Amino acid sequence: MTPAAAGRSAAPSRAPITVSVMLATIMQALDTTIANVALPHMQGSLSATQDQIAWVLTSYIVAAAIAMPLTGFLAGRLGRTRLLLGSVAGFTAASVLCGAALTLQQIVAFRLLQGVFGASLVPLSQSVLLDTYPTERHGSAMAMWGVGVMVGPILGPTLGGYLTEYYDWRWVFYINLPVGVLAFLGILAFVRETAPDRRRRFDWTGFLLLSIAIGALQLMLDRGESQDWFSATEIVVEAVVAGLCFYMFLVHMFTAEHPFVESDLFRDRNFSVGLLFIFIVGVILLATLALLPPFLQNLLGYPVLTTGYVLAPRGIGTMLAMLVVGRVAGRVDERLMILLGLGLTAASLRQMAGFTTDVSTWTIVQTGVTQGLGLGFIFVPLSTVTFATLAPRLRNEGTAMFSLMRNIGSSIGISIMFTLLAQHSQSNHAALVELVTPFRGVLQKPWLPAAWNLGSTTGLAALNGEINRQAATIAFLTDFRLMMVVALAAVPLLLLLRSPRQRPAGAAPVID
Repeated sequence: MTPAAAGRSAAPSRAPITVSVMLATIMQALDTTIANVALPHMQGSLSATQDQIAWVLTSYIVAAAIAMPLTGFLAGRLGRTRLLLGSVAGFTAASVLCGAALTLQQIVAFRLLQGVFGASLVPLSQSVLLDTYPTERHGSAMAMWGVGVMVGPILGPTLGGYLTEYYDWRWVFYINLPVGVLAFLGILAFVRETAPDRRRRFDWTGFLLLSIAIGALQLMLDRGESQDWFSATEIVVEAVVAGLCFYMFLVHMFTAEHPFVESDLFRDRNFSVGLLFIFIVGVILLATLALLPPFLQNLLGYPVLTTGYVLAPRGIGTMLAMLVVGRVAGRVDERLMILLGLGLTAASLRQMAGFTTDVSTWTIVQTGVTQGLGLGFIFVPLSTVTFATLAPRLRNEGTAMFSLMRNIGSSIGISIMFTLLAQHSQSNHAALVELVTPFRGVLQKPWLPAAWNLGSTTGLAALNGEINRQAATIAFLTDFRLMMVVALAAVPLLLLLRSPRQRPAGAAPVID
């Protein structure tokens, strides 16, 4: 049978394969943010403190980050489809257990299981789609895959808020059951198994070094703000352990005969630059999503459900961009689309840096759609060009590293932005208070609120509350401006990317 005939015979199965792995992708992507809005309800139901209930998020993030690099090895040893089926089944079962948890210890343990089983879902889904579609259709395949990866976290707070408000926080986890069952049956029926390679030995040294490094880094980032960062011994120890183990892992990876992560991955220029790019996308996407809910709820007084509705159009913008990219993929240079995406993202963040406490809902929605468009134009072409020149045998490990860098970027971005938010809120408050004295003429104007009476304790408290509000607003805007700078700083990286249509002279084409 000729390759063309083989392609035609395989084509009918592409649709159910795509639907099946997309269900698995969306299920995992939603869970990165869907539980956030339900935390206060969990806290009351499980009689936990705020620090304790935060472990519901931390346990999932740390477990997923540690387990994700295992994807390449396990897929090679067990077979990709077997690993994918096991991951879907385990993630679905762990989700049901989370919903049924009666104590804090139980839900933290089950969230650890969720993280372990969910770590492989996104990279394996991407790898399956890259192998299912021919090279010229990788852009369209990544557009479909990107809808789940990018829109899932955006719609998570909306869906989580709705389920929590009208049903119960437990449905945030139970919602995965029907999705997981459908994904499992679809993968079992349509996704072909890959030949396992049992000759490759497991590198315990590399795995332990990388696991300790990632775990220490995630704990440091998650607990840094509450522990006042490097003034706490715990954070210093975690930083030293993370840095030392990362260094030892890199030395081991490039010198060991059979390393845990193939060093050949990083000899591909597009892949290496793509990892830097996806790190930046992770910073911008989830840091913005983490900042907007407290901005809308604490400063503008939006209810939880309204906040979710206001953020949802951001996902519409992302889906529109991915539809466009899927249609023009292969005809327009991927680097130009990434440049357009960076421009739209920076433009939306610049507008957000001009928000006030009187900003209209329409303006918030409009900037969200613009940013969604920008991220959609970045993510899909970036996913395509990152793997365009990578050898197919390295795809399982490559997709795992791609997802890991996005997650680490998200964790670092959220930690830095919230640390700066707290610091700038305090410094802005101190600067504004210096201007509030009985001798300033503006504070004696008759049009000022009567509650701001400097001669009474009540008046001073009311005025201090407004100063806190304005100081926090300025701090949020500073964070938005910094993320705009990060987006623009990524533009020079485009010069390092090689278009898939411009292979070096004498280079062999990538064979699917």
